[in-house]
Amino acid sequence: MEQVRRVLVVKLSSLGDLFHALPTVHILKTQLNAELDWVTQPEYAELVRCFPDVSHVIAFPRKSWATDWPGFMRDIRSRRYDLVVDLQGLLKSAVVARFAGGKRVVGPSFFREGSRLLYDAVAGPRNRNRHAVDEALDVVRFLGLDASTPQFPVRFPERTFAEPSPRVAMIPVSRRANKNWPLEYFCETAVGLVRDHAASLYLMGGPSDGDACSVIEQTVWAQAGRRPVNLAGRTVLAEMGSWLAGMDLVVANDSGPIHMAAALGVPVAAVFGPTDPVRTGPYGDRHAVLVAEGLACRPCLRRSCREDVLECLISVRPQRMIEAAARLLKEKRI
Repeated sequence: MEQVRRVLVVKLSSLGDLFHALPTVHILKTQLNAELDWVTQPEYAELVRCFPDVSHVIAFPRKSWATDWPGFMRDIRSRRYDLVVDLQGLLKSAVVARFAGGKRVVGPSFFREGSRLLYDAVAGPRNRNRHAVDEALDVVRFLGLDASTPQFPVRFPERTFAEPSPRVAMIPVSRRANKNWPLEYFCETAVGLVRDHAASLYLMGGPSDGDACSVIEQTVWAQAGRRPVNLAGRTVLAEMGSWLAGMDLVVANDSGPIHMAAALGVPVAAVFGPTDPVRTGPYGDRHAVLVAEGLACRPCLRRSCREDVLECLISVRPQRMIEAAARLLKEKRI
């Protein structure tokens, strides 16, 4: 293969997908011995700056393209890339990859929206029955590089913790309502972990998740006599990474932060309803994924429940989560 000195990776979103791309990015950087830049959406730019393999982060002007597109393209084209890799597979990411002016543009096997027309090559045959991390690694294999040891290099600022171990982060809200385990189940799980397993509980989420986290906080205080650390709406993504790095366990729905935790080596216990953990579960073998047993309709991958009952979530009872969490905490101590 012709020598590659400079690589551009296009991965615009979302939070979990950025971490799915990390092993591929690490291999491109280290095995090609190249300088590597990354295009992402502005809300993720500070997070991507925490990835040590990335030399330069370029914010894609998703909401201001009419005014900022010329400057954005001048920035990209001035850097003269030998290889451009689109790990998003959408038309907008393919346009960015093509117009970057690189010598070669490679797209993923999971391309959509006609993006294939803008690539010089596609990395590997389409196979959706595997994890998104392994899909992204098709690019590595296509280039003849070694994909046998996926790694997730990330560097967040260090943080000290006043609360003793075991420290458990609970993230009760996802971006889609039909992925959210019932709030009362999170409350019961939180009380069980604090009261029966001496867990120090940390509640995490965005500004809109404050009400849900406050309900859990008050319930734990009333029933278990300890007040959780409520961080909802108080951390940007890089700060969340610093908090998660000090956890012994994360309890959550299918949501972006579980992939941040998995990349940091923190065990995850997560409930999956309509989505498929084979593709988007926490990567690795030290996690617990809870799904409804014997329910033929899942995973449906739909954004709303056809029956409007969310049986795939409500049938996963809190005791299962408490038992799974206790097992993961015990394994971490051994």
